[in-house]
Amino acid sequence: MWRAYIGVIQKEFRQGLRDRNTLRMLFFMPVIQLLLLGYAIQTDVKHLWLDVYDTDRSELSRKLVASLKAGDYFDVTDMETSGDNAPLWRLDQRFKEGKAEMALVIPEDFARKLETNQPVTVGWIADGTDANAARTGIGYAGQILRQFSSSVIGRQPNVQIRSEFLYNPEAESRFFMVPGIVATLLTMLTLMMTSMSIVRERELGTLEQVLVTPINSVTLLFGKLTTFTIMAMMIMGIALNLGILWFHVPFVGSWAFLIAVSLLYLLTTLGIGMFVSTITSTQQQAMFYAWFFSIFTMLTSGYFTPVANMPIWLQRVTLVNPMRYYIEIIRGIMMKGSGVWDLHLDIMALAIFGVVIFSFSALRFHKRTT
Repeated sequence: MWRAYIGVIQKEFRQGLRDRNTLRMLFFMPVIQLLLLGYAIQTDVKHLWLDVYDTDRSELSRKLVASLKAGDYFDVTDMETSGDNAPLWRLDQRFKEGKAEMALVIPEDFARKLETNQPVTVGWIADGTDANAARTGIGYAGQILRQFSSSVIGRQPNVQIRSEFLYNPEAESRFFMVPGIVATLLTMLTLMMTSMSIVRERELGTLEQVLVTPINSVTLLFGKLTTFTIMAMMIMGIALNLGILWFHVPFVGSWAFLIAVSLLYLLTTLGIGMFVSTITSTQQQAMFYAWFFSIFTMLTSGYFTPVANMPIWLQRVTLVNPMRYYIEIIRGIMMKGSGVWDLHLDIMALAIFGVVIFSFSALRFHKRTT
């Protein structure tokens, strides 16, 4: 069985290397997409998750917080400010866990300085992973602060916002896009490779020829999937290194952690590819279904449009999209150096999707070939 397993892997590599279209899809398309999308894509955001650390606890500070809550720009969480390290003892952890995108720090003397017409500075800290959202949030905050000064105080005091971008000090939008592009490439290519390879062999009649040899369906399946997994990791390595070297995207997390989570994610994409191969009989059909699923995952993953900007019903639909969780993971690892605990909910979701989808598809493929 081991020799047969190795033989299937060698066969798949040789067959792939001889097919020029496959080579172009695997290596040329990722580079082109990364370069084009890395420069071209821009996003608009609302409903930014904002933590407010109000150390003043005055009437004026509460009115400022109410002004931030009034529109649909921010979803405000009033954080506890007691403790030795208040108010920012939880800020970094909140950012790494993806529970906050921005934080406003109101100083203790906020009301006193406003009432005496003295200069006052409020702190604004943004998660620079999404540079566009960070810049937009600061712009919203400046407008709200000016309106607050005019309507509540009746004058324009010397109020300044001291802003800071965590994880992306220069606010480069490419830092946000490149991890998403890597996730997109990994999803599209593995799904298409798996579904079309199996259907192509069935269409050409070679699948039946292989199955009458001592190679059983389980060995054939795992030999193919191992090949696709190796190719997928090569693609991810090329795309990530191009992003790091060409776009200077930082990578502050663990490569081993990212590879492990990516392998977990591949259980889902390879499983869906297997499922598509069992419900189609031609390569054209397989391509259509694979492309349809890829478009769905991209549009509902938060890659192009933040999930918080979508209608409520569509936000619920995104919960069944594995790519949504993988994008959060890869961005967290690359930009923030997030660990297992920071991303444990996303990892659990990927594990559930991967085990269920892969097991179901493998059983269906086995029944179809026996």
